[in-house]
Amino acid sequence: MGVTLIRHTKLKLADGVCYGRTDLDVANTFEDEARIVLKAAPEADVIISSPLTRCQKLAHYIAAARGLTVQLDIRLQEMNFGAWEGQRWADIPKIELDAWAADFLNARPHGGESVAMLRDRTGDAVADYGTRDHRHILITHAGVIKAALSDGDSADDFSTHVDFGGAITLPDSLIRSAL
Repeated sequence: MGVTLIRHTKLKLADGVCYGRTDLDVANTFEDEARIVLKAAPEADVIISSPLTRCQKLAHYIAAARGLTVQLDIRLQEMNFGAWEGQRWADIPKIELDAWAADFLNARPHGGESVAMLRDRTGDAVADYGTRDHRHILITHAGVIKAALSDGDSADDFSTHVDFGGAITLPDSLIRSAL
């Protein structure tokens, strides 16, 4: 009946750090941001969250306000950047970044997950929730949202920008294409 993806709120982290699957806490502005997200979030029957802390906090905030419970789904975790996790993007060897750019979809110079792997698990989750008779809010990450919206294999196809706390309701055509 409907799938809305919401990105977690701001993090307690310096800019320019590759953090992917690293489990980080939210910024001190969480309460204010969460109130804004709650007001803008569509009605839902079910809230599903990435198991990472930054998503769970927002999911539980929305669920408590609406009398719902939160279910966790590992498919909604951010991309695993392997050895790049916690490094400043500027400190990652250029040769590794170039290898990723040369084969954006399949390269794994960091030893973690490829973009194709992220897209596959995201597509599985979207298809799963999109075929159920409930309105779903999925609390997740920018990479997952980009993967859900991508319609090609290049970096440009994954360039959608989603602000912290931003929401995108997937059109039925994208849910059907994930099946």
